[in-house]
Amino acid sequence: MRTGIFVGSFDPYTIGHDHIVQRALPLFDRLIIGVGVNERKQYMQSAEIRKRKIQELYRNEKKITVKTYSDLTIDFAHREMADFIIKGVRSVKDFEYEREQADINKRIGHIDTLLLFADPGMESISSSMVRELVHFGKDVRQFLPKR
Repeated sequence: MRTGIFVGSFDPYTIGHDHIVQRALPLFDRLIIGVGVNERKQYMQSAEIRKRKIQELYRNEKKITVKTYSDLTIDFAHREMADFIIKGVRSVKDFEYEREQADINKRIGHIDTLLLFADPGMESISSSMVRELVHFGKDVRQFLPKR
């Protein structure tokens, strides 16, 4: 059984995240969405709310499990017996950061990272952009999954 973990803070979970999941799903027998918790970050929504919203989105997809974690991604990957870590890449800046993370995870944890590049039109969609729009009272529904 091939297992992938798709990890992030998902604050909030956007259509860009959903698009990566839809593309990764056929590649794995089991896909775990890991909602990361970093004590140094301030979140718009609690980890439990983020987890619950993502679970609701994929309630009919038997291959998907949603979990929270607060340790290193590589430790979460080992605990879940993942074969791959999945990350989305929107830009050269994202690529450089994710490449470095993938290298460290491979060195210390011996797990490869699968980078999936954002489709055209999704490159500008980020959780931080959505949070900024929410802060200024803008309607962000177009950036959030609708299922």
